[in-house]
Amino acid sequence: MHMLLASKLGALGVLLSDVGERAAEGLSLSAVALLLALHDRPGATATELAGIVGITQPTAVRVVEGLKRRGLTARRRRAGRTAPLCLTAAGKRRSRLLLSARLCAIGSLIAGLSIEERASLEQTLDKVLRAATTSRAFARTTCRLCDHGACDGPRCPIGMRASELERGTGVAYRGGEAC
Repeated sequence: MHMLLASKLGALGVLLSDVGERAAEGLSLSAVALLLALHDRPGATATELAGIVGITQPTAVRVVEGLKRRGLTARRRRAGRTAPLCLTAAGKRRSRLLLSARLCAIGSLIAGLSIEERASLEQTLDKVLRAATTSRAFARTTCRLCDHGACDGPRCPIGMRASELERGTGVAYRGGEAC
């Protein structure tokens, strides 16, 4: 029944995507991802954000300009050829609201599970996410919509696996590094 499980996981992926899209309140997924990445990494450039979000640099520039027109981002003083970006006060509020709305909507999907079922699901997801992780770049892109305050260090199976891969070990690194 591997095909049935794969089909169910596919349906869950669509459901999670739809929930995330509704929580975005009119922003594209790329715009939400850029806002959240910039919230987590103030001073990043459009090129750095493009790598995190998994879009091209020209697309990142275009999305950042749209966010700037909405009053959500601003450019800091140029540092050579790069223009570091930051969130405005409105951008910080919006990014916190987006993250909260997304997590609340996704949390409602597991509200009917018992404490034991949630713990089991979390353990299973940790194994799946850990096995899927291939690099730090993969980790950053995969975790672009995560709440890095909640899932950090040893609590992040993706970040932990990326750290192990960087060190060339197969064992858990206790220092952990956020995605």
